[in-house]
Amino acid sequence: MATVNFSVPDDVKEAFNIAYQGQNKSAVIAELMREAIERAERKQRRHDAVANILARRATAEPVTEAELRIARDELRS
Repeated sequence: MATVNFSVPDDVKEAFNIAYQGQNKSAVIAELMREAIERAERKQRRHDAVANILARRATAEPVTEAELRIARDELRS
């Protein structure tokens, strides 16, 4: 298991100690880090998805409103 040292403002440390009093602070920090990693990964996936959509739109052939309507009607049938 690794040891990690962070510097945080005193008010954050005090609030953290109050909020998580009586709990295993290492376990709490590890869980918060996991959640931060998941958030960062979701953000990256969203960014990649938007980039893919924009790349596809850049090369897509234009479609008229009438063509869209016909395609919708065909899918609903």
